[in-house]
Amino acid sequence: MALTTRPEFVDLPEGEAIALLKRNHVGRLAFSFHDRVDVEPISYVYDDGFIYGRTSPGTKLTTVKHHPWVAFQVDEIEGRYDWRSVTVRGTLYFLDPAGGDRAREAYERALEVLRRVDADALTPGDPVSFRSQLFQIYKDEMTAREARTARP
Repeated sequence: MALTTRPEFVDLPEGEAIALLKRNHVGRLAFSFHDRVDVEPISYVYDDGFIYGRTSPGTKLTTVKHHPWVAFQVDEIEGRYDWRSVTVRGTLYFLDPAGGDRAREAYERALEVLRRVDADALTPGDPVSFRSQLFQIYKDEMTAREARTARP
């Protein structure tokens, strides 16, 4: 079906971008090491300026320990010219409960937030218990765009 009007491309206000991050739980994490850029899909939870997730120890994400600057993107796509996209740029921190009081508090906070979406996370009933490394990404920068066709 041909479009009768041109699509409109606009920046999303911060509140709408945060709402999009909150209502979704799968996104893509981009990171680089030396001359290689990689993108991995991850499940996540957004809360209070942080993206929380977990991964398996020893994955490609361990390269992030040397270069913790990452980009994270989430999209909602309804059609070729009807979509919303949020990109967060920030620093990824691996969380270790044995790293002292502040580290333990950050780890416990991450686990609490992740369990809002997956109550079995890191329990005996966890179907992906091998994903035991928790991390958080601090939202340093955020951009959000939307494309839309004319709406009645």
